[in-house]
Amino acid sequence: MIRYKKDTDNVATLTLDMKDRPLNVINHEIVDAFKPVIQFLKKERSRDALRGVIITSAKRNFLEGGDWEYLYESTTPSEIHDFTNKLKNLFRDIEYPGAPVVAAINGTALGAGFEMALACHHRIVLDQPKIRLGLPEVNMGLIPGGGGVIRLMWLMGIEKTFHLLSKGRIYTPKQALRENIIDDLASTKRELMEKAKQWLLESKHHIRPWDNKKSMPPNTASIQQIQTTIRRLNIELVKDKQMHFPAQHAILNILAESYQLDFDTASSIESRYYTELVCSKTAKNMIRAFWFDKNAVESGLSRPKGFGKFRPKKVGVIGAGLMGSGIATSCAINGLDVVLKDVSRIVAAQGKRFVEASLNQMLEANEIAVEDKTTIIDRIKTTETTTDFEDCDLVIEAVFENAKVKRKVTQEAEQHLDEYAFIGSNTLSIPISELAMASNRPDNYIGLHFFHPAQSVPLIEIVKGKKTSDETVARAFDFARAINKIPIVVKDDWGFYVSRVQNTFILESITMLSEGYAPALIENLGIQAGMPKSGLAFADDLGLRMVMRYEQLADEHYGSKYVQHPAVSAIKKMTEELERNGRSNNKGFYEYDESGNRRLWTDLKTHFPTTQTDYDKAELMERLLFVQVIEAGWCLQEKVIQNIAAANLGSIYGWGFPAYKGGIIQYIDDYGKARFFEQCQAFEAKHGQRFQIPKSLRKL
Repeated sequence: MIRYKKDTDNVATLTLDMKDRPLNVINHEIVDAFKPVIQFLKKERSRDALRGVIITSAKRNFLEGGDWEYLYESTTPSEIHDFTNKLKNLFRDIEYPGAPVVAAINGTALGAGFEMALACHHRIVLDQPKIRLGLPEVNMGLIPGGGGVIRLMWLMGIEKTFHLLSKGRIYTPKQALRENIIDDLASTKRELMEKAKQWLLESKHHIRPWDNKKSMPPNTASIQQIQTTIRRLNIELVKDKQMHFPAQHAILNILAESYQLDFDTASSIESRYYTELVCSKTAKNMIRAFWFDKNAVESGLSRPKGFGKFRPKKVGVIGAGLMGSGIATSCAINGLDVVLKDVSRIVAAQGKRFVEASLNQMLEANEIAVEDKTTIIDRIKTTETTTDFEDCDLVIEAVFENAKVKRKVTQEAEQHLDEYAFIGSNTLSIPISELAMASNRPDNYIGLHFFHPAQSVPLIEIVKGKKTSDETVARAFDFARAINKIPIVVKDDWGFYVSRVQNTFILESITMLSEGYAPALIENLGIQAGMPKSGLAFADDLGLRMVMRYEQLADEHYGSKYVQHPAVSAIKKMTEELERNGRSNNKGFYEYDESGNRRLWTDLKTHFPTTQTDYDKAELMERLLFVQVIEAGWCLQEKVIQNIAAANLGSIYGWGFPAYKGGIIQYIDDYGKARFFEQCQAFEAKHGQRFQIPKSLRKL
């Protein structure tokens, strides 16, 4: 569990090596294992036989926190509170054995594992790009529970601590050094241990700032200034998160309540907030989505079995526009060579400049280093000829939404690919089976639906055509994982999954407009319901003709069973009578200035008068969410999406269904199944067939 070794300089090395586990994790077992070790270290120090301590790992990781199964099942506040206090006591013992302690971090350290590193007096990390560091608990609806909030406040100040913790970012070693959450890097494991020992031998002071009664956290000299900063951060948080994510608010509250307190009192405040969050519905929903569902999807729940792992090295991309360049960026960032093709080298070079602009933004956000940018750019080759695809493992077509053009570029590329390479089409609405008819090898043709911006949205829809082989699906899945995307496999059906369900939110918003609700009300309620963008704004960005296209596809698919959506007449009025299609022609439900900034069209109320003044806001928000949940249920029933885990993750990452609800199907559990069905029946009686409950949801 913990191996102890002391050298002739009285430097002790504690090597973490949890038995029968591939990785070291923070749990009750390791906390208990540390107790006798800490007592022994204190005895050694008391007889002046301990110069310092190095903590390192025998595993490929250093230490990771979060026993998510335990936290998901935990419902007893006293037990949670007791465990987090045990963890806090361990970390206090580590930072105060009477000798300096160095964390020699030779692998990933996340969550409570990184909190242990923060409890050490000095942190040195092996400089390997695969190592990840940080405190990402907010991504699960939680906060650090081992004193991490308080330690960072003392090390970095209130504002920087808030931004670091509330974003839940995970860092590479170089990024962590730039953020000042670690102290040094080492190029080899040997150098790591040498630097750790050297620091210990040279160290004269090992009292933490918070244990020095004369010290104060950084930037806390002026109480008035601190209060102004906290108010500003709170305003920003409410505007950004709409009070839906209690973990971020808990972080700010802890900082506001703790900056004038001693460490242990402040730490007890952190414990109370942590306990409350673990018991919250939000945390349970988010752990469900981002731990259980995400692990299930990424581990291959939808991947066809029986095929070896595909390891792509080189990717061709046809189309150097925003989407194609974004795909090229995503591939190059993850170590793949890219051939970026367009009609001319000049146009292809413009795509490469877009890649560079994206990397500059990442550089400013501390997501990559300067040397990384050069390496990534060098992986991308621009071309105007398909012969450069000869040694590509796959080619992704990302030209504009025109079936004739897509077929043409497919045939041109296919001539230069070997029998093992496959082609993926990034299409919004054209059936993959239809596009595959232009291919000589339709079994090697598949849909790879990226989402804008492709370099940052983590989702890919893998669309299996009628003739697409299972092996091609498996290889497409492996490609998606190779570029660090979350792949969901969907049926080649109208609108696929993401666009089909997203469209229901847009259509319901337009329906409310035609019913006489004020446009500003509709938009505000969409945001308050937890959507990242309001319905009419979504419509403008997608384009009203594309919104209508999905409804036409539904008409063609269901035939005599199709019931026209009540939003159709309003869409036709906008596109045919008023010639307003959305952002593409700078005229839609919004109007746009020269910089692309928008505001609701001033004449909208003339064409869609506001007549509804007596309304239930909660009911309207539920309508906006319910239509999405119901459509996802139909997608499950029609086998468009294969499982609940994929449906949940696809909804969160694909169009921004509220993450704090755990995804679109988990929403039913959060709302209460019986209550949800009862409300659906009430909505169906009042608003029509679109609120009818699919059998797939009743069987959950």
